[in-house]
Amino acid sequence: MTELPLSGIKVIDFTGVQAGPACTQMLAWFGADVLKVERPAGGDVTRNQLRDDPDIDALYFTMLNSNKRSLAINTKSPEGREVMEKLIRQADVLVENFAPGAMDRMGLDWETLQKWNPRLIFGSVKGFNEDSPWNDLKVYENVAQCAGGAASTTGFWDGPPTVSGAALGDSNTGMHLLIGLLLAVIDRDKTGKGQKVAVSMQDAVLNLSRVKLRDQQRLEKVGYLEEYPQHPHGEFGDAVPRGGNAGGGGQPGWVLKCKGWEDDPNAYIYFTLQEQNWKRTAEAIGHPEWVEDPDYSTPLARQPRIFEIFEAIEKWLADKTKYEAVDILREFDVPCAPVLSMKEIANDPALRRSGTVVEVEQKGRGKYLTVGSPIKFSRFKPDIQGAPLLGEHTEEVLNELGYDADAIAGLRADKIVA
Repeated sequence: MTELPLSGIKVIDFTGVQAGPACTQMLAWFGADVLKVERPAGGDVTRNQLRDDPDIDALYFTMLNSNKRSLAINTKSPEGREVMEKLIRQADVLVENFAPGAMDRMGLDWETLQKWNPRLIFGSVKGFNEDSPWNDLKVYENVAQCAGGAASTTGFWDGPPTVSGAALGDSNTGMHLLIGLLLAVIDRDKTGKGQKVAVSMQDAVLNLSRVKLRDQQRLEKVGYLEEYPQHPHGEFGDAVPRGGNAGGGGQPGWVLKCKGWEDDPNAYIYFTLQEQNWKRTAEAIGHPEWVEDPDYSTPLARQPRIFEIFEAIEKWLADKTKYEAVDILREFDVPCAPVLSMKEIANDPALRRSGTVVEVEQKGRGKYLTVGSPIKFSRFKPDIQGAPLLGEHTEEVLNELGYDADAIAGLRADKIVA
């Protein structure tokens, strides 16, 4: 079996909920020894949140903490701090996403960590960056989506700002931190020095909303946005509006009804009117006359009639399921896709084959589905294992640090470890 690229990297995982665990889980998938440090009483809060079974760890936890080891320890005690110092002196990376100031209050500030281990890379997730006037706020997913500009530009123009079901604030921030940590590892290999790597949730959301910042500048210059549904019939204010299901890249598109939409809330496809493919698109939907018609032959001519065009396409779709429609349209190179429900994704054989959706064996639970690596490599593939039980590896870790059976028993008796 090919050795995974992060084999030999030791990671202390001081994270909880989603942003940090998503980052450290990916490190674990690709070979790092990730040690999740948890409170002896309860551990990561997601072990107990949104449970489908009151007697086992919640899917919220297991789907973000696979391939890790768990050390349950009271880090606030002198004995616990001693264990942490030993671990930190041996570690390559420490990742945390506590509330602002929590690491300092634990006596694990950046200066102390550097003194213990100058090669340590310290990764940190916060809601806002250090220069923000809101940098003391605790932040969750939807808060980040609102602060990062995503919510104000999502939804329909006659409705309120809307958050996405995708974890733009949490898992997305974890992936940004992952990139930073790997860059810091490369830098350390060259310089021998560790460093602090910080990512804020607001910044990470904004990074995914950059086309909207592009649109803000265009709007300020010309007063309208030609690809938005509001043009040319509607009015624009001084900020980027919500555009419904319009495409953001200059190619008009919309979510359109297919056969069965009355009973199936996901019987839709996303249909794109690609400028360079207009001739074949018009032929595909049964309107070849639109190719030469001056009212439809150019993007500028089509924009005032965009919803009339979409209505005509929906008539063409009325007797076709979303899968049938896509199978036809793919032959004409029309960019489109069915709107897939989570049930359809869970049962998609292609996603199973690729490892994008994987079935994992979890102690106490049995098999469950989780999301696998979205990154595919030609030489290696992660073997995704179950998440650790609370404190499952405590004794193993303490043995590695040189604690004998009597010392471990003493720590247990004093409720320092579980």
